[in-house]
Amino acid sequence: MKKDKRKIRKGDYGYIRSQQKKRVLYTILAFLAPLSVFFTGLYINRTRNTIFTVVAVVACLPACKFAVGMIMMFLQKPMSRQDYLEIEKHKHGLTCAYELAVSAYEKQSFLDSVAVCGNTVVGYTSRMKTDTAFAEKHIQNILRQNGFYVSVKIFRRLPDYTARLESMWEHRESLEKEIKFKPDPNEPEVTRNEKIMRVIYAISL
Repeated sequence: MKKDKRKIRKGDYGYIRSQQKKRVLYTILAFLAPLSVFFTGLYINRTRNTIFTVVAVVACLPACKFAVGMIMMFLQKPMSRQDYLEIEKHKHGLTCAYELAVSAYEKQSFLDSVAVCGNTVVGYTSRMKTDTAFAEKHIQNILRQNGFYVSVKIFRRLPDYTARLESMWEHRESLEKEIKFKPDPNEPEVTRNEKIMRVIYAISL
């Protein structure tokens, strides 16, 4: 019997490695068509000064976009598996995500993990280059623009993050108490916590 492999999505552990492989393939495939057109024109006309070259150049534009996305993803280093396994022990039933490269005009912030409960959003980064104060303010501003008035805290020490996860799980009822939320009729199963996480996904690579 064929074993069914779960598709790795944004927010899953292993997303960066998966995307690195996929984006290499997408970039190669995107360049195949314009290169084929160019070399076909060169073979037929024995010169580059033809309509084939123009078509090939125009067709390269979307391929270049794929190439930029590939490069951006290869600049990201996957999170430690050891950290992932440790976080898994403490997240319980919290809405939790991994390997998010949060983008802003000014800079990128790599978050190994993010968790949401009520109006509390916490994250953990193992990267010393990540400006935690900037990332907190950026994520909070984006979420507030989308109607979610939350507090955001990003930890640099894994034990501090896992301790907060334990606390959030223990006090989840009080953290979510009296929060008004009307489910989307088209997606009634999607919780408010998941909606918040989707916004964070939207500003991540």
